[in-house]
Amino acid sequence: MTIDDRATRPAPAVVGSTDDIVRRAGSVPPLDGFPTLDALAERFARIERENPGLVSSRRVATSRLGEPIRMYSIGTASIGAASSGAASTGTASRNHLIVGGVHPNEPIGSWTAIHLAETLCADAELRESLGAVWHIVPSIDPDGGRLNEGWFADPGDRGHYARRFYRPAPDEQVEWTFPTSYGDAYFDRVMPETLGLMRLIDELRPELYVSLHNGEMGGVYYYLSRPVPELTEALHAVPASLGLPLDTGEPESPYLEQYAPAVFGTGTIADAYDYLESLGVEAAVEIGGSSSSEYASRHGTLGLVAELPYWKHPDADDTSPTDEAYSALLLRTSARMTETGEALAGLLARAEPALTIESPFLRASRAFVPMLIRMGTVDRARAADPASARPATVAERFSCEDLVHCFRLRYGGMLLRALEVESAAGTASAPLRRLAEEAAVLYATWQAEAAADDRAEVIPIASLVGVQYGAVLAAAAHLAGTGRPAAAAAAADPAPTPTLPPAEGSR
Repeated sequence: MTIDDRATRPAPAVVGSTDDIVRRAGSVPPLDGFPTLDALAERFARIERENPGLVSSRRVATSRLGEPIRMYSIGTASIGAASSGAASTGTASRNHLIVGGVHPNEPIGSWTAIHLAETLCADAELRESLGAVWHIVPSIDPDGGRLNEGWFADPGDRGHYARRFYRPAPDEQVEWTFPTSYGDAYFDRVMPETLGLMRLIDELRPELYVSLHNGEMGGVYYYLSRPVPELTEALHAVPASLGLPLDTGEPESPYLEQYAPAVFGTGTIADAYDYLESLGVEAAVEIGGSSSSEYASRHGTLGLVAELPYWKHPDADDTSPTDEAYSALLLRTSARMTETGEALAGLLARAEPALTIESPFLRASRAFVPMLIRMGTVDRARAADPASARPATVAERFSCEDLVHCFRLRYGGMLLRALEVESAAGTASAPLRRLAEEAAVLYATWQAEAAADDRAEVIPIASLVGVQYGAVLAAAAHLAGTGRPAAAAAAADPAPTPTLPPAEGSR
């Protein structure tokens, strides 16, 4: 290489720049399936063994079934020093907290946590440029995660996935069991896992908190606990570089503020409560616990969620108008959602007298089945809003229609699992077995209808991890650039009003 060649060669991207983040996001190696909870624990134990002096771990909670929950810290500052905002020579002065398994049916974050941890250990330049101690909880709900392992090896088949799907009832989800008090809404049934995470947030006072979520079908979208316009370029550039569309269709909750295309604020309980009341809906019935991100915001923490689909769809980012009014779309899909809820409610009511085992699947079914009926009611009220008298976009039509398929497959599959528990235990009566067969026939019909509408493409897992990893790096790089550790200004910040779960509308 000549001197002239060196002069014309492009300079390497600055660590933390959009170009650098895009490059790093695209460097995730090929991945196959998702790790089981045991494999995830073994991988992190190995990371700690192979990086003495850099990685340490400790137990931070215990699951309801008695499983220890560990946190792995990467960096040289002690937790006490970092949480106080002080650091000794050569140590980082800020904490970042990354938590996986907040919804146990969303395991993309397992690989993201592994890739982040291994990259931070291997790349001193990256660690030093971001200037933080990283605290990673691989799974905060291992009990729930194990109930999804039946589809982890084959996540590309939507039918296989849904038939083995488990999502805890809302009051058993770590993400949505933080305390709530607003209007007539009140929640204080904090679970052990949630209590452990609460203590951790209050101890670390993280500058960045990332709960590792993912959606199901469509495109990429994000949540931020406050507007950060500087992040938009990277949050849009990373999925584009990996061939993933943004999700510009129906937001999970209609009251959420949009900061940029496919970038939303997390919202507050007050926003949700007041919005539901404005529709004539009994708000307290819909509102349960608050979110982990909102709890963390009392410390001045930036909360980030990157929602990623297993399957991308060509309509997810098509904002062109259709020939159907948005109000008509809401009425049409709300009728199908109500019909779904009523069908499942009828099956559940007929099964209840014969059910003897209080399984997680049964508790979840009792919570979600009536929720589908209430969702139909809310959407009918939304359709009556004069603002809905406009053309629906292609992306909105896709979002609304696929949400019906999503919930039929998810919650129909969970009800079937609740019935099968009795058969597996030998406690199912003949009428209950016949009812299970009837439910299976209905479920097969829903599977066929979803398959007939399916134009989706399975996304490589490495691309999904790349988007989530890139979003984490973008947020951390932004915070490193501000030069202001959160703990230095957050100690006296009042706790804000908590947020509402988005009606379990995660796609």
